[in-house]
Amino acid sequence: MFERTPEVKVLRDPVHGYIHVDLRVVWDVINSSWFQRLRRIRQLGGAYMVYHCAEHTRFSHSLGVYEIVRRMVTEVEDIREALSEREKVTVMLAALLHDCGHGPYSHALESVTGVSHEVFTCRIIEEDTEITRILERCAPGLAKETADVIRHTCKNPLMTQLISSQLDADRMDYLLRDAYFTGTKYGVFDLERILRTLRVNGDKGLIIKKSGVFAVEYYIMARYHMYWQVYYHPVARSYEGIIHLLFRRLKETNAEQPLLKGIMDGGNMDLDTFFRMDEYTCSCAFDMLADSDDGILRDLALRIRDRKLFKYTDSDPETDQRIRTQLAQAGYDLKYYWFRDTVAQNPYTPYTVRKDNAIWVRMEDGSVREISEASNIVYSLIHGPANDDHKIFFPEIGG
Repeated sequence: MFERTPEVKVLRDPVHGYIHVDLRVVWDVINSSWFQRLRRIRQLGGAYMVYHCAEHTRFSHSLGVYEIVRRMVTEVEDIREALSEREKVTVMLAALLHDCGHGPYSHALESVTGVSHEVFTCRIIEEDTEITRILERCAPGLAKETADVIRHTCKNPLMTQLISSQLDADRMDYLLRDAYFTGTKYGVFDLERILRTLRVNGDKGLIIKKSGVFAVEYYIMARYHMYWQVYYHPVARSYEGIIHLLFRRLKETNAEQPLLKGIMDGGNMDLDTFFRMDEYTCSCAFDMLADSDDGILRDLALRIRDRKLFKYTDSDPETDQRIRTQLAQAGYDLKYYWFRDTVAQNPYTPYTVRKDNAIWVRMEDGSVREISEASNIVYSLIHGPANDDHKIFFPEIGG
């Protein structure tokens, strides 16, 4: 039996109303220094350069994912009956901790370190940190079991589905939360209806009742629109691209910047150093680099600090060559002042590609179909033309 808090703790939340905590281990994790660190990591990376209110953090998102999973394992009868008490606690902890390995500027820095945030997440959970000790004090073996959910190796695949699948608590929270804080409506969908129509079906795991298909269609469309209107916004890509270029310059010139040394070490970073790697640290380092003797480092740092970002336009061979020629003639080093970026997004991957990661629908006659066979909207998304975007980024000539 897991220890309960003397009373239910509630944290006000603009998306879910309240975050409810009645487990001592969950409360202890929330109050740990490692989890509090997520207050210093923004949720949306470069998108906050576009949407000025998008200052929300990985901290609030992680609490939101936990709350959705808590509701799944306590309110959805099929899920409640499919999981043991220990599995319920484990998956709630995995939901809470799934993003604790994120570094500053989220995914932008993963391309610099070459290490995914999931790797650091599992290290934080298992490598004798404050988090490890909290989990093991609660129940021996709990740290590894929690990490196994995140690394997709747990014995009960339903647990992983709840936080990492095509219909998971992670996506449900970030779509609603990001829409709220960006002031957009693209990410809004009917969470309550989805939770009400969730079921568990043997080998398929998590499925949806036929009556919930419309809500899932809105969820899939929300994801589609949020990627193109928010996550893949060209201004956000410009900002993150300049960060990448700055780190490339640091590496290639061996420039000294002690605050960023951990990031430069990449996968060799120890956890004590990683703990200090947050956006406050990086902002301070960028401000210091704005006085660098290296002209390129100084310019890139100023662009990041003062939001003097690169322009952008659609990419094609003729345009690419014309812009590159103009930049070279103006004296710009093309290695640091021109880059091409391609993004593509599939709001839903059909079971023919990932049979273990589809959204399944229980029809009225009891049969189970993959959602593109039960929804004309999803079918059209899958079989429509590919949607991608190729852009080049460069400074304003003479700017």
